[in-house]
Amino acid sequence: MKKKTAKQAVKTDNNPISGNLIGDIRRLIETARHNVAVTVNASLTILYWQIGNRIRQDILKEKRAEYGEEILPTLSAKLVPEFGNGFGIRNLSRMIRFAEVFPEEKIVSTLLRQLSWSHFVEIIPLKDDLQRNFYAEMCRLERWSVRTLRKKINGMLYERTAISKKPEKLIEKDLAALREEDRLTPDLVFRDPYFLEFLGLKDTFSEKDLESSILREMESFILELGVGFSFVARQKRITVDNEDYYLDLLFFHRKLKRLIAIELKLGKFKAAYKGQMELYLRWLEKYEKEPGEETPLGLILCAGKASEQIELLQLDKSGIKIAEYMTELPKRELLEQKLHKAVELARKRLEAGV
Repeated sequence: MKKKTAKQAVKTDNNPISGNLIGDIRRLIETARHNVAVTVNASLTILYWQIGNRIRQDILKEKRAEYGEEILPTLSAKLVPEFGNGFGIRNLSRMIRFAEVFPEEKIVSTLLRQLSWSHFVEIIPLKDDLQRNFYAEMCRLERWSVRTLRKKINGMLYERTAISKKPEKLIEKDLAALREEDRLTPDLVFRDPYFLEFLGLKDTFSEKDLESSILREMESFILELGVGFSFVARQKRITVDNEDYYLDLLFFHRKLKRLIAIELKLGKFKAAYKGQMELYLRWLEKYEKEPGEETPLGLILCAGKASEQIELLQLDKSGIKIAEYMTELPKRELLEQKLHKAVELARKRLEAGV
């Protein structure tokens, strides 16, 4: 006797309903519930912005900063009994800050397609406008959860991304292109350093160990690289003049529409690495690049960097990025010092035309 599968209709005298019918109805209900939740969240977030904006107008009208501190307890005392704890002093302060740092309702409305009020609560306290806009736009584009957003902020993603090392006007230009056209630039994609603590490597390891660990933890590695990376190959054979070379890792980035070649190095960066990567990139451009794709880019991951060599070699002009990797997470204070110093030096070089 042939057995019925779970997908087959189940009809008896007592139960004439098919499994497909009940499954479809469940999906419709779940989708509707999700849509209602999204709509309610968007309406609440816009409401919070409008309340913050209205209070802010009153504060600005009075021309006294202390006026805001005076009216919040009164407002809260009147609103909480009628509308609940969501309108306490702390949340009202957040609403005012929300309207201050995102002064245009149109931009808030666009972000609401992906960001919840809980997302904004994480972004609002950030002190720098460019930093806030970076996290808001990347969160929208890459659909981060609140937990992921918090992790990115705590891991200082903005400071690790190449864009943070550019002059402010250029950062604003890149973020405007991201906001208006969903256009990612390489400076928004690549970062330095990369955190590879999830590999669990001990103090001494080889390049093969590093590569094997990355392949074993590919999902985590791609999460650290960023959304848009797709794995293509390991130890990609490249033959030039009957001589074989092997590229460690090859990826494709869907948003950048280009191949990304990655080389792993144990020690500090050496000038000789440039020629090797250039060879790989030109070969990929000649033999692997498809019509409509952009020129391949290279990323050399090293345990340390030689700043002056990198500066003199003008690697960006060759489409090559250099970055450190860390197999252990540094202390927050040390990371802040390191990244702030790197950002400051990079901006000075760019402004001086070096």
